[in-house]
Amino acid sequence: LMSKKLDDVVITSALRTPIGRYKGSLKNLSAEKLGALAIKEVVHKLLDVMELPKGKLTWLTEYSDGCMKKTVTNKKLLSLMGMKFTDFDEGLKKEGEYFLECLLHPQREAMIHIFFGERAASKISDVPKDTKVKDIKKAGIIGSGTMGGGIAMCFANAGIPVHIIDQDEDNLKRGISVIEKNYEFMVNRGRLTDEQKDSVFGLVSSSLDYKNLADCDIVIEAVYENLELKHEIFKSLDEHVKAGAILASNTSGLDVDSIAAVTNRPELVVGTHFFSPANIMRLLEVVRGSQTSDETLASVMAIGKKLKKAAVVSLNAPGFIGNRMLFGYTAQANMLLLEGALPNQIDQALESFGLNMGPFRMMDLVGLDLGWRARKLGGNQSPLHAKIGDELCEQNRFGQKSNAGYYNYSEGSRAPNPAPENEKTYEKISSENGFTRRDISDEEIVDRCILALINEGSDILSEGVAQRAADIDVVYINGYGFPIWRGGPMHHANAMGIDKVVEKLNKYREITGNDVYKPCLLYTSPSPRDQRGSRVRGWWGKK
Repeated sequence: LMSKKLDDVVITSALRTPIGRYKGSLKNLSAEKLGALAIKEVVHKLLDVMELPKGKLTWLTEYSDGCMKKTVTNKKLLSLMGMKFTDFDEGLKKEGEYFLECLLHPQREAMIHIFFGERAASKISDVPKDTKVKDIKKAGIIGSGTMGGGIAMCFANAGIPVHIIDQDEDNLKRGISVIEKNYEFMVNRGRLTDEQKDSVFGLVSSSLDYKNLADCDIVIEAVYENLELKHEIFKSLDEHVKAGAILASNTSGLDVDSIAAVTNRPELVVGTHFFSPANIMRLLEVVRGSQTSDETLASVMAIGKKLKKAAVVSLNAPGFIGNRMLFGYTAQANMLLLEGALPNQIDQALESFGLNMGPFRMMDLVGLDLGWRARKLGGNQSPLHAKIGDELCEQNRFGQKSNAGYYNYSEGSRAPNPAPENEKTYEKISSENGFTRRDISDEEIVDRCILALINEGSDILSEGVAQRAADIDVVYINGYGFPIWRGGPMHHANAMGIDKVVEKLNKYREITGNDVYKPCLLYTSPSPRDQRGSRVRGWWGKK
């Protein structure tokens, strides 16, 4: 297809959404534009012939020039786009050579691994296949903020009526307005027609009264992380929502069993940790409480599938899967900052590795003040890894929300700019805590942050918090921006070789004295078992 005869070739297939709505012929497109189009969805099944107006392709070209260059398949396609062939057969020969390279490349194995991993994640080992699943005809949401509104959109998009409750009328009006604007944006982008928008948005209703949730089949609480508040909400839900309905919490790390204990239906209580923005992010951590019934668990996994989520089961443990691993990763990034690296170097090293966003850009996005305020309210000292971030908060540098954090931000922009004025703070905090700042290589940065992920993931697997290694990979690819072409942190460990992982863990444990690098027993046990006594499904012993 890359020969000079391209414009004469009848294209019999094209891409799926979002550009798949244009129907007709592709033969008028230039080779460059058709190449950019092919790159966008090269790994997806091609659909029927569709017309793609030239004016619609600018964003695809920009996309192909960015993140798509990271996969070997798309690098080869970009290379073909720049070649000039005088003979059609010559072009086909070169395509065949490149195809064979892609076929034998480790990225192929990684992406196949995650493809089947997502499908395996829906299977719960100790829940019978014939377990009855509840029919969800209506959903309720507590909270109309960013998370509540996003979760409501997930249900509406799936054709399920959803009712939102909030305690404040102004907040509720604001939340519903945001949902409507999101749908209007989709109309403006051509992803919905006006009629479709009216139909979907019409499934969303709201009020201030819990009584209006009485006929819901599932209610999801989506308020901020305060256990006492969640206890009060679940007491009210238990009183007002019909018997047999599932009560779920969108908590990102609180004790689901504690929440279930305040109800008279603990077997119907489950954690449903959506990721923000919920209407866009695919990951859904389904948190299994100690009393959560098989029917409840199977029903929520089925809901996840209907909402088009990549649903993964986690046991009820602090931080579940994703956030527990994230803690060690960000702590090591902060330790590297204390030891001498700078935020932009750390971010660039990890983004070059393939992550969508480096840890300091991510912390600026989330807000540096969340942990700082909690520590101040509790009268707690800053842990070593948080000392620099807390000092920045004392200077009113909270991240993007204040246009200053580890980076500086122009008003109305999310693009990070260097903050050289912070370097005096870094030097001061390092000195006060006994660190002599040193040059740190990109290799050490990547090793220490990624090994922290891998080792914590191994502990999670050995404890039975996750069912299988691939589940952890699904979590990190769909919720935390780990590159899909590396297959996830656990698959990446396999690709490195477990002997190499252990060697590096021991090396960095000796350098740092940090137990985050103490090799997990999973690496050395010939037949590791999780806390339930069953053989761990994983990746140990694969060299």
